[in-house]
Amino acid sequence: MNTNEIRWQSPSNIALIKYWGKRSFQLPMNPSLSISLKQSFTDTRLVYTRKERANTDLSFEFYFEDRRNLGFECKIRNWLIHVKPHLEFLDDYELKVYSSNNFPHSSGIASSASSFSALALCLCSMEKEVTNDINDFDSFEQKASYLARLGSGSASRSIYGKFAVWGKSDLIPGSSDEYAIPLTNPVHENFADLCDSILIVASSAKKISSTVGHHLMENNPFAEARYGVAKSNLNKMLDVLKSGDEKSFIRIVENEALSLHAMFLTSSPGYFLCLPGTLSIINKIRSYCETSGLFLCFTLDAGPNVHLLYPKRFQTAIHAFIKSELLQYCENERWIDDEIGGGPYFIGS
Repeated sequence: MNTNEIRWQSPSNIALIKYWGKRSFQLPMNPSLSISLKQSFTDTRLVYTRKERANTDLSFEFYFEDRRNLGFECKIRNWLIHVKPHLEFLDDYELKVYSSNNFPHSSGIASSASSFSALALCLCSMEKEVTNDINDFDSFEQKASYLARLGSGSASRSIYGKFAVWGKSDLIPGSSDEYAIPLTNPVHENFADLCDSILIVASSAKKISSTVGHHLMENNPFAEARYGVAKSNLNKMLDVLKSGDEKSFIRIVENEALSLHAMFLTSSPGYFLCLPGTLSIINKIRSYCETSGLFLCFTLDAGPNVHLLYPKRFQTAIHAFIKSELLQYCENERWIDDEIGGGPYFIGS
């Protein structure tokens, strides 16, 4: 039988302007802005074999870190059903997916973003190989972003390197709720080489999934105000990225992180994803910034782990600060030294 394979690595991303809350099917209630990381990625290999007889049964197996994972397989199978109208050739093939992360999954480091983006890229590459076409989309990346979004909203942004935007904004030409785009607005050199040191407070899966959390926004009494704040913060951030205003960057990024976690607390039922170590790290960071005067801020995803953002010129000083003051709050003193990256990487076929 005719068997081929495709392999992509796709990065996680960290949102500077957060989205939390969806409408319709995987459409955001507000636009978001993220940076793609370099060292935190999912490696995905898609093996496809042409069926001896074509049928409409979806033939699919999923292996995570070399072991078949039926939980992930069920989730991805449901996603494949949604994307199949855009990939009609899938009925003709048996699929096996082999995936692994180099960072903890389901702990708030956007593993769904890297995994769904990697798989979407594999499928778009497969489409090019078996049909020599990408139908009804302006580009390969746009279709991959669209497909990834149907699995995980934040995955739409991981298709691109550097800064990416998902969600319609009048200030960003070409932006859309259907897929992400790379940010083409001006970015000052102060933000061109951002580092992201990720402090692993806990590597275990979070107790409330992002899917459940987004659903709870539907009845959150502060949801509409949050969407307005996010849109306003995005508009301000575009000016900040252009001007290089580091103090305003810090203020907006930290406000977005705390606003996101405020939505968790004010949902019904409310839930708390931060841990004592998370709060201790935030307090230490704020004290350090006051005394050092360095450009350093924190952000959080939907989990307890803390992302420290700063320009590379301060890397030596901040690494020393992490080792002396913050590692005591990390699980087994674990942290990931990362930075803004260039986006997904095609390994081969």
